[in-house]
Amino acid sequence: MAAYLEAALEDGDPALVVAALGDIARSKGMTHIARETGLGRESLYKALSIEGNPEFATILKVVQALGLRLRVTSI
Repeated sequence: MAAYLEAALEDGDPALVVAALGDIARSKGMTHIARETGLGRESLYKALSIEGNPEFATILKVVQALGLRLRVTSI
């Protein structure tokens, strides 16, 4: 999970990051992620789709619900 998301982040394409996060969330169960984030399941499916454009707050909630953490490092 972490390696997949990290690879998407390294690519730098926001759509790829959202798609990867959606893949991971679906693999864990979107109902579970919706419950953990307090967001609607259908809203999550839409936000984390290829055409989705989720708010950063949604991204953070999903990452936390997946038991992951985003970190910043210098390059």
